[in-house]
Amino acid sequence: MHCVYILQSVDGAHFYTGQTEDLRARFAKHNAGEVSHIAKFKPWRIKTYLGFADEQKAIAFEKYLESPSCRAFARKRP
Repeated sequence: MHCVYILQSVDGAHFYTGQTEDLRARFAKHNAGEVSHIAKFKPWRIKTYLGFADEQKAIAFEKYLESPSCRAFARKRP
């Protein structure tokens, strides 16, 4: 199962979108500071995640979530 996830910093100011086969392990790495690109914004919480049986569909959906129009839409929703 491939998961696409959206993280939100606990302060609520930053978001991160990713894709993984092991959400628990990846989330632990984010909060441990092992993902250098976003370590300075930790701690993180999972805002939402979706599961995909097909890896290519998960990758395509992650790219969609990272598009400017989708980011604007997501930030307007609680």
